[in-house]
Amino acid sequence: MWMAFLLIWSFIIGIQSATPTSQLQIEANVILKSGWWNKYDAQFNISRRCHWYGISCNKDGSIYEINIKLYSIFLVNFSALNLSVFHNLEILVLSSIVLEGVIPKEIGLLSKLTHLDLSSNHLKGGIPPSLGNLTKLTHLDLSSNHFQGKIPLSLGKLTKLSHLNLSLNHLVGKIPLSLRSLRQLKYLDISDNKIQGFIPSIGNLTHLQELDLSNNNIQGFIPHELGFLNNLTRLDLSYNILNGNLPLSITNLTQLEHINISNNFLSGSLPSNLGQLTKLKVLELSTNFIDGTFPISLTNLTHLEKLDISYNLLFGFLPSNFYQMANYKTFVIDLSHNFISGEVPSPNRNFQQLYLNNNNLTGIIPQSLCNAGYVDISYNCFNGPIPYCTNIYTRNKDGCISTSFRKFQPWSPPKRNNKVKHNLVIVLPLFIILILALSLLVCLKLRHSSIKNNHGITMKTKNGDLFCILNYDGKIAYDDIIKATEDFDIRYCIGTGAYGSVYKAQLPCGKVVALKKLHGYEAEIPSFDESFRNEVKILSEIKHRHIVKLYGFCLHKRIMFLIYQYMERGSLFSILYNDVEAMEFNWRKRVNFVKGVAFGLSYLHHDCLVPIVHRDISSGNILLNSDWEASVADFGTARLLQYESSNRTIVAGTIGYIAPELAYTMVVNEKCDVYSFGVVALETLVGRYPGDILALLQSTSIQDIKLCEVLDQRLSLPNNNIILRDIIRVAANAFACLNLNPCLRPTMKIISQSFVIELPPFSIPLSGISLQQLMSHELKALFHIVNL
Repeated sequence: MWMAFLLIWSFIIGIQSATPTSQLQIEANVILKSGWWNKYDAQFNISRRCHWYGISCNKDGSIYEINIKLYSIFLVNFSALNLSVFHNLEILVLSSIVLEGVIPKEIGLLSKLTHLDLSSNHLKGGIPPSLGNLTKLTHLDLSSNHFQGKIPLSLGKLTKLSHLNLSLNHLVGKIPLSLRSLRQLKYLDISDNKIQGFIPSIGNLTHLQELDLSNNNIQGFIPHELGFLNNLTRLDLSYNILNGNLPLSITNLTQLEHINISNNFLSGSLPSNLGQLTKLKVLELSTNFIDGTFPISLTNLTHLEKLDISYNLLFGFLPSNFYQMANYKTFVIDLSHNFISGEVPSPNRNFQQLYLNNNNLTGIIPQSLCNAGYVDISYNCFNGPIPYCTNIYTRNKDGCISTSFRKFQPWSPPKRNNKVKHNLVIVLPLFIILILALSLLVCLKLRHSSIKNNHGITMKTKNGDLFCILNYDGKIAYDDIIKATEDFDIRYCIGTGAYGSVYKAQLPCGKVVALKKLHGYEAEIPSFDESFRNEVKILSEIKHRHIVKLYGFCLHKRIMFLIYQYMERGSLFSILYNDVEAMEFNWRKRVNFVKGVAFGLSYLHHDCLVPIVHRDISSGNILLNSDWEASVADFGTARLLQYESSNRTIVAGTIGYIAPELAYTMVVNEKCDVYSFGVVALETLVGRYPGDILALLQSTSIQDIKLCEVLDQRLSLPNNNIILRDIIRVAANAFACLNLNPCLRPTMKIISQSFVIELPPFSIPLSGISLQQLMSHELKALFHIVNL
């Protein structure tokens, strides 16, 4: 009995003592098999692996850390290292070693891992959801790779995480709400991706010190919950599509040292109590639509090293204590391209750089500006002598030059010379006689039409195929509409617009139509009612293959709706953001789509009796039918262009598509639509809103970006040379339309003509064309894109 017990006990002890040995042997075999270390080098004896570069072992000899940075090895694939055997691994750092392949899902088996850094490699594919199993992880860095897809929801399980860096990848989708669970997070960087949607409510991440969401496609307002992040020292939301005001709650972040929300669409005035951010060193808000006077409270920021609020709509005067803010040794201030007026205060201290160019400043230039490192005060309206010093840059001549802030000059008809005036004296009486004759004919025509209307000739039958447009009052077919939509039930609603909802309805005759209905309470708002009636007026007078058809309308005080041609594919926006439809929307269809939009706009601008400016061309307002043909829709903000009037207006349109000069000149002309068309054409090629490309138009780095790199990666490049040439032609037209100077943009007639001109074969490979070349005169001339 005792002998049997001793044998069993010895067997168990043997197994337990053999287990560590076998585990160590497995780890050693995996290390050798990986090929990551030079096993032929004498110093790389496998028995001494715990002393190899980048490897650390625990007291039992099991590997708990692999830390390889900037090592001169070229790893073929991540899967060469079988991670599943390293049960004791706590730290895995493989940074800047040209690591390729995908992250193996087995990484989720490393239950003891606390630190994972795979940054600056060539990894691709999606981020595996199995990372959510690493619940002990405190540091995760996957930056500077080629990861695609969405951020996994499972990352919200990493509740001990303090550092998360996913920047410089190709991630898409929205920021998952599950990240709100990472309450220990101190550092969050998702910059330089293709993230869309809104900034989620992350006010509960109170330990957060750095937040960087820059260079994405994030839209909407900045949530006021950001004001709860009391420990935040750095906030970067630049180069997105954010709009609305800078929230007042941001002034609660008294630990902030760096704010960058430049290159967005912020509006409104700056919070008056920004001076509470006394630790602020960098404040960048350039290239927005911020208005109001220069905040006096900024003079309390005595630690500022850089202040940039250029390219905005600031007005008013600079305060006398303007220079008391800032660290004068390193201070750079840029208020250029605004509407600031008055005199330049005389500085009482030295500073590095001052940019006040392109404003409305007047008075005498202070001599004390010569003590600064560099000053640009050009394009203002100064008088008196210019200080004699080399550090002041000014192009003012004869004491005053009007500001070039309005460098985007609107189109205006050429002035008549004296010969023309002389001819008018002769022609004018004949012209008046002709007008009177035409008026008489119009009156007779209207009377004839009125007689026909009284006899009901213009009305269709109740179940007719089309409705009468000119005098349809809702009595005929009204019951059919109510029945087809069950009194406009929400189930038939297929979308909402700026001033109404859109419904799909099938009439008794079998015809499917789209109904845009203005809500009852909106009908009482003059601006909505005016836009609704404006759309009726515009669409009743124009007919074109690429402009949505208006079948009828009801303008009743109790209910107002328009009856449209139904477009089966929906909007360009909905197609591009649906992967399945986007892949079906191939290159040939996309090229034809852009051509159709160009033809429709050319008709509006050049072929209507009175030119029509749409004012809201965007991917959401261009619809596609079952044959993928484009139709321009939503004419609520359209405007009949009268060249004899100023054509001044409030800014209308979709943010991101509005021509930049509208913010400054408020003057509407066809070139505003041309710019918006350029954005839509580029969006069609890129497969998403091209905010990052638009931001680079003035940058020299655009010459390093190839066209093939920005095209929609969901589609493979065509083998057909004709389609490849047309892609380049669309891109060249798009960049011509995006010229920041409206005078240098081509007309839509020129654009539409360039699409139909037969071109000789040319041997320019798509892979060799940069975005900079697309803007060159040579390529424009090749496609017959000229400026008028």
